[in-house]
Parts: sequence; structure tokens; C-alpha cells
Amino acid sequence: MTSAAAEAVLMLTYRGETVAVAESLTGGLVAAELTEVPGSSKAFMGSVTAYATELKHRLLGVDDRLLAEHGAVDARVARQMAEGVRRELGADWGIATTGVAGPEPQDGQPVGTVFVAVAGGATDGEDVSAGGKVRALRLNGTRAEIRMESVRSVLALLLEELLDAGGAGQADQQQGNERAQDTERNGGI
Repeated sequence: MTSAAAEAVLMLTYRGETVAVAESLTGGLVAAELTEVPGSSKAFMGSVTAYATELKHRLLGVDDRLLAEHGAVDARVARQMAEGVRRELGADWGIATTGVAGPEPQDGQPVGTVFVAVAGGATDGEDVSAGGKVRALRLNGTRAEIRMESVRSVLALLLEELLDAGGAGQADQQQGNERAQDTERNGGI
């Protein structure tokens, strides 16, 4: 279990939010990291391991023209995977991995090309595609090392997005506290 997985589960649980995972090259390793955390059932909705390209479209709603034109190893595919798993599993957050772990290149992309994505952070009424981020990685190492670094990277990205989403609320709360203290100093006016 990584500390990023434990921190993400803790933050999600505290906030009453959930996460769902869409995986390709990591083949279930991200879900395994999250479910290794005690109490993860409060925050982890489930996962879809869409290793085959056609499943990315059929199960996660990734645009089939995008897949046909650019292949599965693409930043837009990663984003759509994260959005799709979030939608399909009814989670607050969706995370995704797609890439080439090797030993051979895929879709014209060299070994070590990976995209990780997070979708979420939208408030009620906002378009779910409004929140989120995709990160492109160029990794070196063995197949196993590339897969494990992909797991670490997507969990780190989730943690960053959770902190960013929570940071706005903390700043608003801090500003509210300052106003309350200022009101007290000015005799309740």
C-alpha cells in the first residue's frame, strides 16, 4: 500500500466522497492499492479494467472515432476513461490509466508512454468534464516498473486534485473566520 492511496482514501472518507477506477496498462493494480487501505469501502466504488481497446468504448464511453484515429494511448482517451468510470459507477471522482508498458510499442507510441487522468471536483450542477486533469508520462524501466510508476502517478494526481478541490473550501472558511474575528473586534458591526 502506498501512502498516496492511504491519504486519498482518508481524504475521500472525511469528505464523504467516492472514487472509481478505469485501468488499462495497470490491469487492476490501482484498485488493488486503494482496497489495500483499511476502511477503503467507504470511499472506493469499484473499477473497470478495460484492457482491450473495444472495452474502453463499450464500457466507459470513450469515443470510438478517437480510438480508431489515435489508438488507446492518448491523453483524450485517458480523460474520457476517467469521466466514463466516474459516470458509470456513480462516483464523485474517476481516475484512469492508459499507456504502453511493453515490451513492444503500441498505437505508434513507444514503451513508457503513459497517460493518467482524474475527473471530478465539479460541484452540483456543473458539467463533470469541467473538473479534472490529464498528465502525460514518459517512463523508463521494466514492464513491472512502468506499471507500478503509473499506479503511483495516478494516485498522486488524485491526491493533488483532492487537495486543490479542498483548498478552495479551506480558503473560503479561513476568510469567513477572519471576517468573524474582524466583526468581533469592531463591536459586532
